[in-house]
Amino acid sequence: MAKRAGFCFGVKRAIDITFDIAEKDKEGVFTLGPIIHNPQVIGRLKKEGILPLDVGDIDDSKVRALIIRTHGIPCDLYDNISSRGFRVIDATCPFVKKAQEYARLLAENGYQVIILGEKEHPEVKGLVSYAGSDAIVVDGDVPLKLKGLKSKVGIVVQTTQPVDALKRLLSTVIEKVKEVKVYNTICSSTALRLKETQQMCGRVDVMVVVGGKNSANTTQLANLCASLNVRTYHIETADGLDDSWFEGAGRVGITAGASTPDWIIRDVEKRIQDIGGKSPNGK
Repeated sequence: MAKRAGFCFGVKRAIDITFDIAEKDKEGVFTLGPIIHNPQVIGRLKKEGILPLDVGDIDDSKVRALIIRTHGIPCDLYDNISSRGFRVIDATCPFVKKAQEYARLLAENGYQVIILGEKEHPEVKGLVSYAGSDAIVVDGDVPLKLKGLKSKVGIVVQTTQPVDALKRLLSTVIEKVKEVKVYNTICSSTALRLKETQQMCGRVDVMVVVGGKNSANTTQLANLCASLNVRTYHIETADGLDDSWFEGAGRVGITAGASTPDWIIRDVEKRIQDIGGKSPNGK
């Protein structure tokens, strides 16, 4: 079991905030989009009476409080909902907040901002809103074709990107511009989780990656494991396990994305132990 499997600081903070509100006063409380990318957690919140809302579905007469998800939102949307009379509870991850601040600072100081990340990810959409009209989004998995850059370029990074992607971007940019300012906004938890998972892959026959199929960092973990030629399976819950996956396996590794709760990880671990005929203490 990976030591860093499961909730990171930012996700735990957001979930604690949301469930605390659910215990005290959940009437008229909604989240703006899913609070995190984990369907099972969203399902539990729905049972508690806290539902996710899309922007176009906000009814001011019914909303008493709106919780902003961990990924953050565009600044113009934040200004809009803050002026509408209901309470706004900002559960944006502090590391994402810092990336937003750096994007704004770079733009204000005349830098063209390059954002390393997934263009359609909600965190990146938020970053773009702070980065100015000439901002560019670069996906680390796509060959870099940067043309028409200004002489001053600033870089911020989606918090769940791998360090190697930032290195590749830098090696390309420094050949094209005179001045580069870089804010390494990769969350240390993400980097350590990837490193730990990579090391584990060399010691196991099968890797099970647990987390939402819509979670970028969980998918990143699964892709890393598969690239290291170890049998890899990405599941959301223990129900997704198949006994045949473990035929001939002597050791199984488990890791999980930053939005995967402990109770799901424990269920997966117990189910794999049952398949292997071992109790949690290894006997």
